[in-house]
Amino acid sequence: MQSLDRRKFLASGALAGVAATLPVTTVLADEKPASPRNKLALATYSYWHFTRNKYPIEKVIDHAADLGVEGVDVLHMQMASEKLDYLRKLKRHAFLNGVGLVGLSIHQGFVSPDKAKRQRNIDHTIHCMELAHEMGIPCIRLNTGRWGTTKSFDTLMANRGIEPVLPGHTEDEGFKWCIESIEKCLRAAEKLGVHMALENHWGLARTPEGLLRIAKAFDDSPWLGVLMDTGNFLENPYTKLEMIASRTTFVQAKTYYGGGEWYTLDLDYKRIAGILRKVNYRGYISIEFEGKEEAKSAVPKSVAMMREAFGL
Repeated sequence: MQSLDRRKFLASGALAGVAATLPVTTVLADEKPASPRNKLALATYSYWHFTRNKYPIEKVIDHAADLGVEGVDVLHMQMASEKLDYLRKLKRHAFLNGVGLVGLSIHQGFVSPDKAKRQRNIDHTIHCMELAHEMGIPCIRLNTGRWGTTKSFDTLMANRGIEPVLPGHTEDEGFKWCIESIEKCLRAAEKLGVHMALENHWGLARTPEGLLRIAKAFDDSPWLGVLMDTGNFLENPYTKLEMIASRTTFVQAKTYYGGGEWYTLDLDYKRIAGILRKVNYRGYISIEFEGKEEAKSAVPKSVAMMREAFGL
């Protein structure tokens, strides 16, 4: 018995010695939990802006790694190819650089009386979800689409995103078409594991009321959320961002160094961070630089600003 007690004593002493070398991680019972910690992403759009020469997505991944940014938000129109070898090349390049491919921003529209046209856009959306799945991207950006009665995008922006309803039709019809079209994408989203985030973009989602009218139609599905674009509410942005915050599953944060392409907003990102913190948003903040300054200087400034605002 004496030798057994001695062994127990030595073992307990050894454990005590090890414990003494470990950091103390005791959490007090009344200690407040840490605030939600978001992660940053770079939108590839920040380096392109629909100019003639597509900026390589591989280079955006490199920039994200150099800046210590965790993710890249890919603009579908900016991709050099849809071939499998290209998709897998992007996925591998991101992995080797410690960067996640976290979003795929696509273009499609469901606001059309032409059923065949709506179906083509449904097919395109599902196709893009398949691309996202192949690249390991968990989320795609959706648009509602718009009436198309304003042909020039410059004119649309001059009109603050407002355009007339297509003659002979109503806004209620537009919402019906959009909701029915998204419903037809849900099965593919669930099968592929790709979340759809509907952006407060131009068209039916130009206002928070329009965006929420569509989002609330999918309360029973986890596969549709809201993409908060901080720069797409041109008047009273903070009130409107608060209205959509609780449903937000992805954020694209606009910056405008050098002045915006179509308009410039002086956004208070500490205030926006507070809005998102109140609803416990823990997702990505994807930086979309949309100013006229060179991206090589403006994007690092944008990253620094977001880190300060969100406490990252």
